[in-house]
Amino acid sequence: MTNAPQEPNSGTADGDTNAASNSESPEQSDARLNADSNVPQNAAPTQPLDRDYAWAPSATSDAKRSKKVGMVAAFAVAALVGGVSGAGVTAFALSANQSNNSAGVISNSAPQNITVNDTSSVNNITAVAAKAAPSVVTISVTGKSASGTGSGVVLSADGYVLTNTHVVTLDGEIADPAVQVTTSDGRLFSASVVGTDPIADLAVIKLKDPTGLTPAEFGDSSKLNVGETAIAIGAPLGLNNTVTDGIVSALNRSISIASSAAPSTGDSSTPNSNSPFDLWQFDNGKGSSQSQSTTAAATISLPVIQTDAAINPGNSGGALLDSNAKVIGINVAIASAGQTTTASQSGSIGVGFAIPANLAQRVANEIIKNGKATHGLLGASVQDVSSTSTSTVVGASIKEITGGGAADKGGLRSGDIVTTFNGAPITSSTDLTAQVRFLAAGSSASLTYVRGGNASTANVTLGTLKQ
Repeated sequence: MTNAPQEPNSGTADGDTNAASNSESPEQSDARLNADSNVPQNAAPTQPLDRDYAWAPSATSDAKRSKKVGMVAAFAVAALVGGVSGAGVTAFALSANQSNNSAGVISNSAPQNITVNDTSSVNNITAVAAKAAPSVVTISVTGKSASGTGSGVVLSADGYVLTNTHVVTLDGEIADPAVQVTTSDGRLFSASVVGTDPIADLAVIKLKDPTGLTPAEFGDSSKLNVGETAIAIGAPLGLNNTVTDGIVSALNRSISIASSAAPSTGDSSTPNSNSPFDLWQFDNGKGSSQSQSTTAAATISLPVIQTDAAINPGNSGGALLDSNAKVIGINVAIASAGQTTTASQSGSIGVGFAIPANLAQRVANEIIKNGKATHGLLGASVQDVSSTSTSTVVGASIKEITGGGAADKGGLRSGDIVTTFNGAPITSSTDLTAQVRFLAAGSSASLTYVRGGNASTANVTLGTLKQ
């Protein structure tokens, strides 16, 4: 669906929840990063992003209600194109506007296979595109009052496809979508939603009676290096088989975006005020706090890979690839340089975000097997250090401990400052929430914390985030 990129508007992780405001409810701050405990987390540290983020708008037709969301100096999720769907990259911005004006939206053209016209001048980008494009599809989602398009990655020859939750729920507006998939060579298949995971903004759909599908090959996102080649393939603005390239700009980023969980049934009577296609506020700067409850939140915190490969509305759910044509991430959001107007939507400014392949694979496998995925719970509320003290230590400060929870059993106390989690640097409450959610419920984790000026290590077994 051609939706504007969604904004990182954090999810919460138990004991690691980040909030757009200085104080969130337990439901908002309780986020879990669920990842296989054996997945290494050794990416190079990066600094937190001191700005707000919102979902970028999506392009839609007047026949179907459309939304556009822009963000000022923020991240946006690549949103759905041509409809009010979350199939696009989420944009993070300071503010966003909605519009039913579809003027200027590029109409979908017939899919074009990636062909090599001159074999003597083929470069690596061409080779990757030719190999990986057949594994990326365009997803069209239609509800009673909204529609949109996004992208997806083929998981198996029998029809499983991975995409974003905001793509299949049209940013949390529909529960029973009609889904159609177009392959890179132009074949059409109807599909159904197998399951969604709003906490990681991932979803799995299954094609009906598929033939000739090419499953994507996944790489190990924990082994990425900053500066490596990054290639994005998807359907920005509904333009199938679009290829852009850049590098891995940063690792261990964390962003906060609004949840795109579907309504209990049917279509939402009112737009989600936190929809990635509306405005998703995300405060990744100083002074935020997150409470850790046992339930999922209205906002989610995601660990992401940053890239300067162009990602635009409609890229959501598409592939971010390495130089070997292996999927290293699922495109989910972009940063917007300014506020969008009713006649335009956020586009790429060279700051895009993708969900790491290791997290995407874990969640996809759990959804296929169980219909849903699990996420870890730390059992503590946390906040940025700078918001509560003059400490020179950078990290996530623990406010409260839930009795009998993972943090309590691991020996953590109120006032402890967590500085690393499974080897990943923690510079804010959003970072900790995102890392906790990366892991699956029951996963073991090691964290470093500072108490009274002394650094110590604690081993914890994460609880289960209720959804």
